[in-house]
Amino acid sequence: MSLELRKYYPPNFDDEMFASSKDAKLKPAPKDGVAPENYHALSIFPEYFRVEGKWLLAEESRMDCVAVYEDGKILVKEFRNLKKGELVATGRTEDGSEGIYVHSTGFREKKAESDVFAFRQNRSRETAFSIDYDELYDILNYDRDHGKIVWVMGPAFAFDHDARNAFSKLIEAGYVDAVLAGNALATHDLEGAYKKTALGQDIYTQKSQPMGHYNHLDTINRVRYYGSIAEFIKQEKIDNGIIYNLEKKNVPYVLAGSIRDDGPLPPVFGDVYTAQDRMRDQIRDATTVICMATMLHTIATGNMTPSYRVLKDGTVRQVYFYCVDISEFTVNKLSDRGSLSAKGIVTNVQDFICTVSKGLGL
Repeated sequence: MSLELRKYYPPNFDDEMFASSKDAKLKPAPKDGVAPENYHALSIFPEYFRVEGKWLLAEESRMDCVAVYEDGKILVKEFRNLKKGELVATGRTEDGSEGIYVHSTGFREKKAESDVFAFRQNRSRETAFSIDYDELYDILNYDRDHGKIVWVMGPAFAFDHDARNAFSKLIEAGYVDAVLAGNALATHDLEGAYKKTALGQDIYTQKSQPMGHYNHLDTINRVRYYGSIAEFIKQEKIDNGIIYNLEKKNVPYVLAGSIRDDGPLPPVFGDVYTAQDRMRDQIRDATTVICMATMLHTIATGNMTPSYRVLKDGTVRQVYFYCVDISEFTVNKLSDRGSLSAKGIVTNVQDFICTVSKGLGL
């Protein structure tokens, strides 16, 4: 198979419905962090706003944010980042009649014909995912050269020898442009490199080691002693693992803190909104996002990932979004975000990453 990106079809603004539309109503934010009444909240789809007779696309969108008009462009801002006096688009219609148009069919997905009654229409553990893997290989090969691939990871990978190696191979081969995770993934991966355990269990045999429950704390404490993960890797001569390879290849990673964290490791962002900002810094130009075994990080990332991306040359292309988890509930949590932006695969993520690595010939 070879990947062919769907063409984007923008609205025809010469149509009467657009030509006769009013300009969007722009109202100043009454206070810092507060939107005016009747503000318009954005979706995952491309949205256009008519200002002074011209339709403008919100190029960097995010659901549940507001549109701000500034210097001839539509900016997308979280409520908390609004400044008093900024001009915010208002209106709850989406059909263009009030100068706001939500373009939900820009990529013209083909809808398969089906009977009114049919089995297995939802994604579950019984779904056959063979075609999804083949499509994913094509997407990864394409975006390694033409896009940005962001992985959102729970700590499950750090507990398995083969999974750690498989993801390390993906990093080495250039299939990883950023990683979003928490303290646990980095801690247990570094523990695996430092102590050959994860939460005290041998990462290959899964056998608990004597006094192994100290190992993750000893790892954190040692990293904190050196002041940084990079210095810990250097001084302790670490030569394997996910974090080691991210550091080696200078791939950015964002570790968002949690109230349950031990330590935490030095680079973990303890302020949730700072962590959200740093995550969005990586997501804003992502073209493929793969979330694996982390429900909260997946939901957070899903909320900040639109179904499209405006490239530097002005081209609008689709964003591929995958949610991989052994829990059907987690996988289907994002299914209502639209098929362009969320596709679920129900499987053990350790098996998944090993399959992907082998499927890419690594």
